[in-house]
Formats: sequence, structure tokens, C-alpha cells
Amino acid sequence: MNFNSDTREVLCCPTGLLPFGLSLGALLVVLIHVASSGPVPGPDGDAVAHLWQILMLVQIPALALFLGRWLRKARRPTFQVLMLQGAAIAVSIGAAALPSVHFVRL
Repeated sequence: MNFNSDTREVLCCPTGLLPFGLSLGALLVVLIHVASSGPVPGPDGDAVAHLWQILMLVQIPALALFLGRWLRKARRPTFQVLMLQGAAIAVSIGAAALPSVHFVRL
């Protein structure tokens, strides 16, 4: 993907970085939990699961804020950054699902 100055401007603004920060936070919660207790699936209602769910849920208004701020100004760079944010979300979801898939052995 070719990043021009418009894409860098959209990516580096606070509304562009917020969803990345939330995805990174959710990923770190999963990685720290797996590193401290191993890939053992915990109970569905433990604090780690709730924290991850909250971080993922807060991304919805963060993405709405990002789209509201940038979609009219720079459509193409906004969609490029949105694809990167979607990839970050997918990585976080994949990391959260990996320990349970490890034990189911699909």
C-alpha cells in the first residue's frame, strides 16, 4: 500500500491512532494473560475477558469518530487507514481466539 502525505496525515491524527491503540491494548491483554497463565481458557466471565470485550467494544465509537472526522475531507486515505485498523482488529480477535482453538484442535 502506497502511503502519501495525505494518508500519513489521516493515520497520525489522534482519531486515526485511537482505534490502533485500543486494538493494541486488547492484543496486549491477551498476550499478557497467555504469558502469565498459559493458553488455558479461563472462565467466560473473568476480568481479562471483560477487559478485552470492553476494549473491542469501545472501538465502535472510536471508528465512528474517525470516519466522521476524515471521510469527507480525504476519502481515499480514510479508507486506506480504515483497512489498516480492520487488520489490527482482526489480529486482536485472532489472538483472543487462538488459545481456545489450540485446545479444541480444529
